Amino acid sequence: MKFAYYPGCSLSAGAKEYDMSWRAVCEALGIELAEMENWSCCGTVHATNVDRTVSYALAARNVAIAEEMGLTIAATCSGCYKNLRSADEALKADAELRAKINASLPRPFQGSSRVRHPLYIILEDIGLTNLPAIRRPLRGLRVAPYYGCVLTRPLYREQPDSPENPQGLDHLLAALGADVVPYYPWKTKCCGGAVLLSHTETAIELCAKLLRQAKRAKADCLAVACPMCQLALDGYQPRIARYLGKELDLPIIYFTQLMGLAFGLDESRLGFGQLFVSAERALARV
Repeated sequence: MKFAYYPGCSLSAGAKEYDMSWRAVCEALGIELAEMENWSCCGTVHATNVDRTVSYALAARNVAIAEEMGLTIAATCSGCYKNLRSADEALKADAELRAKINASLPRPFQGSSRVRHPLYIILEDIGLTNLPAIRRPLRGLRVAPYYGCVLTRPLYREQPDSPENPQGLDHLLAALGADVVPYYPWKTKCCGGAVLLSHTETAIELCAKLLRQAKRAKADCLAVACPMCQLALDGYQPRIARYLGKELDLPIIYFTQLMGLAFGLDESRLGFGQLFVSAERALARV
């Protein structure tokens, strides 16, 4: 099983622990990753808000690289996944738009590839019953699954999960032996990561709601699948704690890190030391 790996800007810089753990998990699962050569930014929310055509062109350029490789894209960042997949579906459905975008691309978008997120590659292509042996079950670790606002939105043609009440990450964590927090209604609420720099106080307020509810649910950590969410909830947690007037000390851990831990992989390959809020005390429960 082989995928064209699109790491995006985050996994090459601030989210290296996600890149490390995803590569380690892929090795354990027998997934081959071929990093796309000369990939570029997907356009993220900024290009989308300024000019939808530019946003589609930036995303389509990357999809066309994967098409030339003859592979489906694995896009780890939820924002990148949303941008690439939205462009992919829009251009496949609209011949006029496709022609307009292709006029600006060095290689034309043909519509022969697909865009997938690692969570759903694991759930749909591998399957929970085909995971490697769980050598270190996460039993005793109360995990709140946090999907964020774009992993399951917008509603795609072949939607793998509910946009409002997704269960895929819940099922994966349960398969790893974790005690999944049974009721975490904020799992698809926005963290404000997209406006973290431009409207920081708004993002702090949104993050505070997410973390406060997780603490009320007695979660030991949040499991995330997006580097923007992870940065907002982890890197800005001291400011969020000051806003709430209470200590939080709630680790924000990538789901791939938890997978690697459960598989018994060497922790040095999973990047736990890259987290701002240490996961040491939470993982001591395992």
